[in-house]
Amino acid sequence: MHLTQAAHVGISVSDLDASIAFYQALTGREPVAQGTMNSVPFGGSQGLPNAELRYATINLDGLGIDLIQFQDPVGERTNGKANRPGSMHLCFRVDDFDAVYRRMKKAGYDFLGDDYTFLAGEVTPEQALGTKVAYFNDPDGTNLEIIQPQEGFAR
Repeated sequence: MHLTQAAHVGISVSDLDASIAFYQALTGREPVAQGTMNSVPFGGSQGLPNAELRYATINLDGLGIDLIQFQDPVGERTNGKANRPGSMHLCFRVDDFDAVYRRMKKAGYDFLGDDYTFLAGEVTPEQALGTKVAYFNDPDGTNLEIIQPQEGFAR
């Protein structure tokens, strides 16, 4: 057996409606599924006594984003700063960096800092030169990135 691609990413959220609005602004896509679940066996599969939750799924080409609001048991917020071991970030490849950046700003969402373009000597391989990135958080602090790679940068 070989891993061939990611199927989806699950993101725990505190307010499903606010998270749907955020990810719609980011992706420009509507949820393809929404619903509720109350399952002791599913909760057990995740090491929880129960899983009473609301969810929504937004599909990108080849990747689903599952937004999950646990209602019972309600979890504690993590501190997912980029430099904390165990934290992660989810990177979205974009075709038009400036358009996505403007769309997020117009929707009222802030980036962690200015957008950045990689310079000579900063990254390997050299094809990464000119690759543009920006980092931001979703409403619950999940670390996110948008990237517009230079031609030939396979990442």
